[in-house]
Amino acid sequence: MSGREYAYYPGCSLHATGIEFDNSTRLVSKSLGIQLREIDDWSCCGASSAHATSHLLSLALPARNLALAEQLGLPVTSPCPECIWRLRYATLELQNDHERARIEHVIEREFHNSVPVEPLVNVLGSADLDVPVKKPLTGLRAVVYYGCLIARPKAVTDVDDQEDPRVLDQLLVRLGAESVDWDFKTECCGASLALGRPDIVRDLSYRILSSAKRLDADCIVVACQMCQANLDTKQKEMEAYFGDQLNMPIIYFTQLMGLAMGLPWDSLMFDKHMVDPRPLLREKQLI
Repeated sequence: MSGREYAYYPGCSLHATGIEFDNSTRLVSKSLGIQLREIDDWSCCGASSAHATSHLLSLALPARNLALAEQLGLPVTSPCPECIWRLRYATLELQNDHERARIEHVIEREFHNSVPVEPLVNVLGSADLDVPVKKPLTGLRAVVYYGCLIARPKAVTDVDDQEDPRVLDQLLVRLGAESVDWDFKTECCGASLALGRPDIVRDLSYRILSSAKRLDADCIVVACQMCQANLDTKQKEMEAYFGDQLNMPIIYFTQLMGLAMGLPWDSLMFDKHMVDPRPLLREKQLI
């Protein structure tokens, strides 16, 4: 049991389209003895849009949530790479006392910039974390897709390698799965262009999916709800446009952790996916 405790910032989409990511994060953390205390009265961090509106807004939104976390006196973690990026960027930008005072005036509360922000992939993927594997993911051939924001830039993300991150690959191997090396693990899926330029998302996401298919991967493992949505929900559209058969399950790493740890598989919300992973998991005798 870990005994660690974090101020938990779920972010907006994990209470909506990414609910299975939030759910599996909470279940796995609880099982590992990691206490997640959701920050009271948290608000949007600004994600991918605030910085395009106002630099001040892009700092004030995450700073408000960090100020709330300071009241708990705990390090912050979040499953969402966009949220982690904004929170960490704010901590870097607001090291200057003058800038911090300006932000305090905007958010109308004290902010000391005193809490560290740790990505969930580092918390749950740590080699030092004792993960009890009760049902190894034997026979599952997966590729890990990290996406853009987990890996870049290093000054903000502090990832092990910007071009070839390994933390989740190593975790999958510890869980008993085969992690297939590939060249698309940090390529962009189109991210937040899904509404404004769906054609870009379609083309970029198809490159990722078709690459995984060529490698005979059973599934793509993700750690970002925006990546999951782009890769999972648009496969029928891509199949019609490109004349290709994809049917590639896009599974959160926390769902596979829960499965390997022996948590009830029907508690992990596999039914929420557009491309149902349950036939694959039954074929591999994992559920």
